[in-house]
This record gives sequence, C-alpha cells and structure tokens, in this order.
Amino acid sequence: MTAKFGAISTTEEVLSGVDLSGKRVLVTGVSAGLGVETARVIAAHGAQVVGTARDLNKARNALSAFADLPIELVECDLASLASVRRCADELLASYDRFDVLIANAGVMNCPLGETADGFETHFGTNHLGHFVLLNRLVPLVPAGGRVVILSSSAHGASDVNLEDPGFERTDYDPFGAYGRSKTANVLYAVELDRRIKQRGVRATALHPGGIMTELLRYTSPDMLLDMTTRSARDVEPAAGDLPAVKSVEQGAATTVWAAFVAPAEEIGGRYCEDCHAAEPASSGGGVRPYALDPERAKALWSKSEGMVGEQFPESGTTG
Repeated sequence: MTAKFGAISTTEEVLSGVDLSGKRVLVTGVSAGLGVETARVIAAHGAQVVGTARDLNKARNALSAFADLPIELVECDLASLASVRRCADELLASYDRFDVLIANAGVMNCPLGETADGFETHFGTNHLGHFVLLNRLVPLVPAGGRVVILSSSAHGASDVNLEDPGFERTDYDPFGAYGRSKTANVLYAVELDRRIKQRGVRATALHPGGIMTELLRYTSPDMLLDMTTRSARDVEPAAGDLPAVKSVEQGAATTVWAAFVAPAEEIGGRYCEDCHAAEPASSGGGVRPYALDPERAKALWSKSEGMVGEQFPESGTTG
C-alpha cells in the first residue's frame, strides 16, 4: 500500500527507505532553494545528480556543504537558447541515460524584459528554455523514467496567450506573465506525456507550494497577497494575512514524490500538489481546466517549436 503524504511531508519522509542507487537524475536550477534541496536529497539516497545552473560559482557555494554527495554541475542559462543547446550537447556527449529529468529552475515577477533571444523573460526562461533542453534530452530517458516540471498555483492567474506571448499588444503585468509561463509548464507536460507514454516514460507538472526562496526577490508583501487572491489558492484568504509557506524540505517533497514514489499512471499528464494529483477546479486549490486542455497543449507545442526554430519528433526519440 502506497504511503500517504501531504502538504507538510518532507523530502526525507517521502524518500524514506527508497534506494536510488544506479539512477542518474538531471535537476535544473541547483544554485538556490528548492533546486539545492532536490539535488541533495536525491544524491543522499544514492542517485547520481547532474545539476544545471546559470552561475556555477553560486551553485558550488550553495552545494558546498554536500561535497561528499555525487552531484555534478553543468552551466545552463535558460534565458539563452545558445546556452541551452550547448548544455544539451554537453550532456548528450557525456551521458547515455537520465532516469529522471526535473525542470526546477525559473524566474518570477520580473520587470518587463527579454531573454537573449527576444522572448518575454518569464515565457522564454520558464517555458521555452526548458522546452528545448528537455526535448533534446528526453530520448535518453528509458522506459520507467519520468519528466517532472515545476509549475505553480500561479497558473490560475492566467492562461497562455498564443497570439501575444511577448506582451506586444497586451499590458504587461509581472504576475500575469509568470502565470502564463506556469500554465505553459502544465500544458507542456500534458503534450509531452502524450508523446512519450507509449515508450513507458511519463511527464507531469506540479506546484511545490509557497516557499520563501530567492524566487521571490521581486515580490513585495502586498504582491504576495495579490498573488494569493489571483491564484485562488484560498477562496477567502484572511484579510491582511500572507499565505502559509512551506520549508524547502516540504516544498521539494512533491517533486521527489512525483519523480520516484507516485504510481506512474497516477501522475502522467497531470498536475500535482501536496504529494497528490490535483483535481480540476475553477477556484480554490487544484488545476484550472485550461491548463490540462489537450488541444491547447498541442497548440502551445506547435507555437513553441516555431518560436525556437526547432522541431521535435512525436515519440520523443531520435529514431
């Protein structure tokens, strides 16, 4: 019988008794917060972890307390497709297998700006950077493997806008832009799962919970309250109160649950939160129906291929 985990479960509780020896796992964004904890706990349970970071010195410092663990680092700036492709080429040349790919890195509530390739910062970094990196690496994931993509309850703030992804005709709103990118993360997981499940690999998206990490560097307390309302995590949030937050150990728990513990059929093509697959909802917790729309997911995939100038095979293989 599968153990029951929830909102306050920690990474160590989820992986208690789980031996990951022999597995190789990619984790993006291992220079702070959830990425560090995710890499640490996976490596502590025996897996070889390959972590990516835009700033390798920052990542080395963040992981310095875990020098005895099998964690390797590779440079990857998700806001630059040239960097993403160099990283993918390096990984493809160095490794023949990744059992799990975890798309953890991201940016949030940034001022209006563009990536190196001219994409809106959130959409370009959180979605398109991972879209290229994961699609290039997914042929290395064997049957039984998984792709885990961190989204957010912020997907409830906005659907994707495939007609104006760069806010050229839409008033810019930092949290709305972040919400669009987080919806894109869920839709990407839906379509990726459809493409790769025939060979025994599953993809899923998840909300880690609210955690006070560097991701909130551009976020004021007033913005946090507004984000809570717009994400509809709480139908009636207490006036003047900030939303409840998790520790990083609790925040990364859903990631490792989805990657190693949850039944594949339970999480494939789904959106998870608090160590369970969420049900569709129009308000409160759960996942917004537009984020699981398979036709919307296919349209996003096609739009994304056009934006990055690269096409990926239907089956997620190189053959």
